Amino acid sequence: MRAAAAALRGLSPYAFFIENEVAGLAEVVRPGDVCLDIGAEYGLYTLALAGLAGPGGRVCAVEPLPGPARFLRSATRTLGARNVRVLRRAVGAEEGTGTLSLPLRRGLPVHGRAFLTTGACGAGPNAEFRGERTVAAPVTTLDALVGELGLERVDFIKADVEGAELAVLDGAATTLRTHRPALLLEIEDRHLAKYGARAADLVERLAQTGYRMQAWVGGAWRSADRVREGHRNYLFTARSRG
Repeated sequence: MRAAAAALRGLSPYAFFIENEVAGLAEVVRPGDVCLDIGAEYGLYTLALAGLAGPGGRVCAVEPLPGPARFLRSATRTLGARNVRVLRRAVGAEEGTGTLSLPLRRGLPVHGRAFLTTGACGAGPNAEFRGERTVAAPVTTLDALVGELGLERVDFIKADVEGAELAVLDGAATTLRTHRPALLLEIEDRHLAKYGARAADLVERLAQTGYRMQAWVGGAWRSADRVREGHRNYLFTARSRG
């Protein structure tokens, strides 16, 4: 498992399907850490986090779509990632049942662009796709998930939820206040807009709760004052985190 995780980090600057920020996880996640991967899809972050957290750590991969969730369960079993648990859920502001809009390209699902329709007005940038499929999924909050798993600590959370990041934060108030985890969030105005939000709203919300923002640039995490065009993933660390 450690070898697979190291390979993902090493390939991230060169493989188009692995985000550059995977290479920077080793500077944030330590052995024994407890990590949550929200919107895990096929598990590139999950597997990298599993290798870094090691056998003394835990990784919970949360993926609402049935196909990717099944794949990730199979992959973690095959690779012997015993510290990973996969849950088929969406994460939002409230618990319940929700509907995901899964876009189709030439009849095939584009899993990475699926979004929870709760609170959304229209398809946003997914209007570029000619079709969609709706998928029902249970919805949890981060606070409820932490309680369900009985986690006494949460060290790192990655979330890629296609614009619903503020809803995730709405349901994570206790987790952020109590555990002060590092957060790696995908932030794009084009996706946030369909929920009536802006990147600046998200950055301000976290700044008010004592988080500072960084971006992975030139092989290092560097301070960032705003979300910039062409750069979508940002690390937020609490000032009180050691």
